[in-house]
Order: sequence, then C-alpha cells, then structure tokens
Amino acid sequence: MPFHLYHFIAFIVSVLVVFWSTPLVKKIALKSGRVDLPGGRKVHSRPTVRLGGVSIFLGVVSALLVVWWTGGFGVLPPGKEYEVWGVTIGGLAFFLIGLADDLFNLSPRTRLILQVIVASLAWKAGVQIEFLTNPLSGLFPLADWISLPITVIWLVGMANAVNWIDGLDGLAAGVSGIAAIVMLITCLFMQQPAAALIAAALAGGTLGFLRYNFNPAQIFMGDGGAYFIGFTLAGVGVIGLVKSVTTVAVLLPYVILAVPIIDMSAVILDRLRHGKSPFIADKRHLHHRLLKAGLSHRLAVLFIYSLTLWVGSLALAVSGMPSGLAYAIGATALLSFTSWQVWRTAR
Repeated sequence: MPFHLYHFIAFIVSVLVVFWSTPLVKKIALKSGRVDLPGGRKVHSRPTVRLGGVSIFLGVVSALLVVWWTGGFGVLPPGKEYEVWGVTIGGLAFFLIGLADDLFNLSPRTRLILQVIVASLAWKAGVQIEFLTNPLSGLFPLADWISLPITVIWLVGMANAVNWIDGLDGLAAGVSGIAAIVMLITCLFMQQPAAALIAAALAGGTLGFLRYNFNPAQIFMGDGGAYFIGFTLAGVGVIGLVKSVTTVAVLLPYVILAVPIIDMSAVILDRLRHGKSPFIADKRHLHHRLLKAGLSHRLAVLFIYSLTLWVGSLALAVSGMPSGLAYAIGATALLSFTSWQVWRTAR
C-alpha cells in the first residue's frame, strides 16, 4: 500500500471516530453535570458540555493505531516511528493535564508546572528544536542547554496559544484544522511522512469536531482538547520541519501557526503594559475585539479562518512547493474579501 494512502486512512478514521464519539461524550457529560456555564468573559448563552477534547483525542489516537495495526509504520524511515509515539504520548500527557483542569479547575501555576515537566520529558525523548536560523549566516546548531528551554517554551506556548483562542464557537478547531492541513501538505513536500501522518490524524479530528462545534456549538473542546491540539501541532512542527536542515523549513511552523502565536504574544504584552498578570483571563484577544467592533460571531470566526489560511498559504509559497504562489494569491483574495466584510460591518 503506498504510504500516502495511510495518510488518507488516518484522516478518515479520525473523522469517523470523532463523528461517532462526540454525541456519546456529550450525553455522558450532560448526565454527570460537566457543563460550562455562561457569564463573565464567556460569550455563549447556555450551559454547554466542555469535554469534546475527549473525542478529538480518541479520533487522533485511534487513527494512528489503525495505521500502525495495518502496517503503516513499517514503511517509515528508521527512528521515525519513535518520534510519532513521542509526540503522541506527549499529547496524551497534555490532554490529561487539560482534562484535569476541566474536571477539577487546576490553578494556572499547577498547570504550567505540569506542562513544563511534560515538555521537558518530550525534549528528552527527541522532540527537540536543534537549530535556529539567522538571515545572514543561515542555520546554527543549538547546545542542549539552549535547545531545552527553547523547545519547552515552544511546546508549552503553543498548547496555551490554542487554548487562548478557544473563545468562540468553532474558532480553535477550525484554526487548528487549517494549520494541520497545511502542516500535512508541507511535511509531505519536505519528505517527512511520519510528521505528516500525525498531521493527517489531527486534521481529521479537528475538522470532524467542527460538525458539533461550529456556531451554534453543541459542545466545546475544553482545556483537554486545546492542550492536546496545541502540543501536537507544535510537536509536528518540530519533528517534521524544524529538524529539517534547511533555513526555510525551520521557519515554516512559526509561519503556519502565526495567528495563535501573535494573538497570545499581543495579549501578554498588553496585559503586562497595563500592570496585569499575563495568566489572568480577560477580553483582550482578537476575537473579543472583533465582537466588540460589531462583527457577528460567525463573521469574526470566518475572518480569523481566512487569516490562518493566508499565513498557511505563505508557508506553502516560501517552501518552494509547486503552485505555492497560486495558493497564496487565492488565499490573499479570500482574506481581502473577508477584510472588506469586516470593514463594512465595523465602520
């Protein structure tokens, strides 16, 4: 069986498992009273189950297990199977941290300490940022004492960045699904089939979840789903692109995930500028500002989707992929149209 077919299998299995499991998770959560109540900085108007991350996690892991059971890992390059499970097990740990927060409301300090520990173990297992790029001199290798903190900041930061944009129905799932598809295409182009396999499963899980999470949402992914998705996207970027010894490849994950990265960075700087703790939730995120400007829930989400697709298309273009420039032009046209709709609504 050609290996690209295993990517398709991973995507489809993940979608089907999410389709099947999400109503079941919702039913169990409603019976046990595990719902997210409206109020405060939250924009939903009715109690909603927030354990949908369980379905996304089950979809991704089931897809990888099916591929492994059917022999898909057997055609991976030597050592790559270990990297797949390294990212998956790290994602499991981040999922459990988020699930514990969903169920027991952990403190920000406790969550951060646990995340740093897990990210450090993932670094030890080989999920490592080994190079940085300099526009003048190209790539330069990192010593372990530099690689460790940079990798931990990347893994923990992306997990929290996805969690922070999970403020509107379908926003985090759609943004993550778009990023995962771009990661899948880019990793395949860069001859990184193992990372592409995880990206395919994650794309299926997140986009399948949109069936129940798009406005008006029937269920939320919760911290468990957001942490799992964020860590997995960051891990795929490391093992699939950052480990590639080319200047362009090292930069691609940061371009693909620019929307949640910039949103989180801007919010942290704004909170610090106003003398606030960077860990205290507020309404400074891009989606909150769009709603405040008068945009509808769906238009705000679609605009951020178009931003994500645009930066993803830029990554495809700079990677040297055939037709990458055409994708970027098409995405620019879409972003221009949605920006015009935003301008009309907000003026």
